[in-house]
Amino acid sequence: MSGRPPCSPRAAWLEEAGASPASRPQPQPYEETEVQPLQAPSGSGVGPSASAVAHQEEEDALSFLRACCSRRPKREAQKLRFLASVCDACQAAVADPHTWDAVYFCQLEVAQSIEALLQEEPSDRLDTEVRQKAMLAIAAMSTARLLPPAMTNGLLRACFRGVFHLPGHEDGTDMDTSLYVRTVEALDSLLQALVSSAGACGLLELQNIVKLLLPFTQQQPEAVEERAMARIAGLAAFLNTCSLPQVSSCFAGATVLRHHHPEKHRFALLGRLVGYLLLCCTCESEGKSHEAAKAVRHLCLFVTQQRSTRLCDQDAEQLQGWQSWRAHLSLQLSEDSNSNRMFMIFMKYLQPSERLGVFLAAVQSMRAPSPHSTELAAHMVDVLAAETDFHSGQVLHIVWAIYRSLPSVRAALALQSLDRALLLLASKCPRETVASLLQCSLTCTSVAVTMWRAMVSEPPATERVLRELLCILMNQSGCKTSTSTKDHPRILALAAARPLHEILLLPTSRGEAKAIFPQLFLALLFQVSFTTELKLQEVQVFWEKHRQDLLTPVRSTVQALKALLRSVGLESQVLAIEAQGGWAALLSAESHLWGVQVVAREMKELPRSLRATIIHQLVELLRTEASSWQTVAMVILSKLLECTELGDELDCVVSLFASYLQSPCLGMQSLVLRAILGLTKRPATVRQTLVLLPSITEQLQAADSDTCAVALPVLSTMLQLLEGRTLSLAALELAGKLPALFGDDSSTVRLLSIRLFLDTLGFVKGSQEKLQQVAHRSLLPLSLHLHDQDESVAEASREALLGVARFLRWRQLAHLAETLQSWKIVECLLARRSSAAEEYLAQSLPYLQSLQEPLRREAVRFTGLVGRHLLDQHQSKSQDICQVLQGLANDPCKSVSSLAIQTVLILQAPRPRSRFSFRQLCSRLQKAWRRRRSSPAGS
Repeated sequence: MSGRPPCSPRAAWLEEAGASPASRPQPQPYEETEVQPLQAPSGSGVGPSASAVAHQEEEDALSFLRACCSRRPKREAQKLRFLASVCDACQAAVADPHTWDAVYFCQLEVAQSIEALLQEEPSDRLDTEVRQKAMLAIAAMSTARLLPPAMTNGLLRACFRGVFHLPGHEDGTDMDTSLYVRTVEALDSLLQALVSSAGACGLLELQNIVKLLLPFTQQQPEAVEERAMARIAGLAAFLNTCSLPQVSSCFAGATVLRHHHPEKHRFALLGRLVGYLLLCCTCESEGKSHEAAKAVRHLCLFVTQQRSTRLCDQDAEQLQGWQSWRAHLSLQLSEDSNSNRMFMIFMKYLQPSERLGVFLAAVQSMRAPSPHSTELAAHMVDVLAAETDFHSGQVLHIVWAIYRSLPSVRAALALQSLDRALLLLASKCPRETVASLLQCSLTCTSVAVTMWRAMVSEPPATERVLRELLCILMNQSGCKTSTSTKDHPRILALAAARPLHEILLLPTSRGEAKAIFPQLFLALLFQVSFTTELKLQEVQVFWEKHRQDLLTPVRSTVQALKALLRSVGLESQVLAIEAQGGWAALLSAESHLWGVQVVAREMKELPRSLRATIIHQLVELLRTEASSWQTVAMVILSKLLECTELGDELDCVVSLFASYLQSPCLGMQSLVLRAILGLTKRPATVRQTLVLLPSITEQLQAADSDTCAVALPVLSTMLQLLEGRTLSLAALELAGKLPALFGDDSSTVRLLSIRLFLDTLGFVKGSQEKLQQVAHRSLLPLSLHLHDQDESVAEASREALLGVARFLRWRQLAHLAETLQSWKIVECLLARRSSAAEEYLAQSLPYLQSLQEPLRREAVRFTGLVGRHLLDQHQSKSQDICQVLQGLANDPCKSVSSLAIQTVLILQAPRPRSRFSFRQLCSRLQKAWRRRRSSPAGS
């Protein structure tokens, strides 16, 4: 407003107040003006002398108004004159923009002065007209749109306190009675003026007034409650006579798709107000109940009037019928004050959003001590729960209201009604009801337990609730950590285990739990894995209001799992798991997988049909879900596959294994291979696993030692079941991958791979050229492992080397391997295949870093031989070999470091002019090695 001239604030204020264009004064041209004496309208018939008198009176009123704003009046005459000046100035401001501007710039001070005068009035007597005149002044300011919105509520509270708490006037004098009546009438006029002057926002203003009145109708002296209720009844009657804008068909502003109404057209308070007034009709105070009944009748007529108005453009005949019926209804309401019947009339017209308000009012009135009829409140709750389809947001409000009110409800009739309402909600909208109650109490307090028991008091509802809890438990898999709201799926999944435990303890839930046992069993085991990964802030969500509760989410889940097993008659399995320490293991992040194995192992005793259902469920989950509990699912599946009785579910499992053999999840390949290994040990199932042989072979080179240790026996068993060309091709492919495992850190892997390699040589038929290439590549690793520290590996290497030599028909090599002349074997390799020297060199270099001292020592010796052999042809290659060997000068084993240094010196020594044969080089290196072994360092 800083950019407007002094004459413009009035127009700006009107725009903010939502005044209609017709009622707004036209903005004046931009000019600086001063407050001028008021001029009478032309043609008024007032002579010059009368006009001068009027100007002087208005100037005096404004001057006195300004003076009182700076210094508030103290005496009664001054107060009355000040209030009269306010009324006069506001009346003049309606027609004169200059006066309006003059009052506008001091409106806040005027309103504050009026509020102060109201507060100064004594509350125990009524002997002056100050209250009456103050309310008239407020009404005049509102009519002139000069009442500051921020001051409205404060002024109304001051008026209500000043009028409602006055002593009764029945025994007073005629003047006192007359003054009281005029004061009350002034208050009613004020309220109506506030609503009327709000224009299009009149409905919002009325709801604001009612909200301010409602506290005076509760827990107050009887006279105060009656007077406040009478004002509400008067406003309800005023609704049927004033010209308010058309109220939206949603009344309370419920959010409906494709249906939007401005906030100012919504009667958001209607439902709660109707419910509260209906209950007040049953209170013991006759005056209050009478006024409440009047308000109810007026509201009923208002609702039906709104309905008939909406039909005006649709069907004239139907509108006429509505009007006739409304007249009949008005007569009926005036003769009947039965609250139950009036409630049923409202039920025909209230939308679900209004019905929600009635429901909440009825629930709140059940709290003890209640001045209202418990029978009526229970009847309202029963009817609304049975006949209304609430949406999710409304269900949340209902559940919260019951949760907050239940500890204070004492009447058996009210408790039974709330139980029936919860049962109906759980039957009609289980998803919304279950999620709402979880949000109300994440830790499942005693109040929440009572509500859960009510929701599962009948079998159909029990099954629905259990299935919804199951869905919530499984819904955490794809959710990231978040604690921003309590309705986050991850948080709700953590909270679901506690009520599940309470429900499973009930005898009535056993049949329903058995029907969905496989799904619940898996969901709870997955939840154990999930809760071991909790973040600190997530656990704090449960303890922020219940720090004395030491039952952590993982303990809740374990308890629920125990209760589930007991509910389906598996008490012996519960005890067996306890004896093995399985329950305790589930509580620890380090041991929970072992605990899962213990639990799954005991499930092998289940009937075959139940096991098959669990297996099918696991397969479906592993096919469709990508979650953190895949490992848990695979552990359970592998244990259940140990059962001897497997049917068509095995085919589903085998097809699943093919994809999970390529899983990047840590430890997953090993789990799958162990399950396959178990299947290969049983004649009834081994052949069904043969389709996995190519997948297992493909994963060998990238697998870790643990995985290879399981995969190699599986491959060995599978090869023995193949025949003909299939066997030959599979063996040839596998033979090409096995030499890479000869140098594995695990002695088990080395032993199994060497033995399996020897077996593959006998399985290959044809393709001799390819197999010979593979056999030649295995010679050096096998010769080096003749010195393996593990005797079984060394013996397997000798046998494999002998087998390869015989396959290659290499008699000299076979003789050396049979007589174990390891030194001559490497000389034989270089002498027979000198062209493969570089290939041998590449194979020997990794062994220089072996963890075994003998292998490093043999690798140094062989590298030196190859380096001398390549000296004539590749001088640069020989230098590279020396550089590599120099890196072993600091080897922790002195024999290795000394041999490496001596080998480097020999390779770098000047060459004699005479021809130096390869055999002479071998002889010199052999002598150096013997001297080293005989020296103290060598020992």
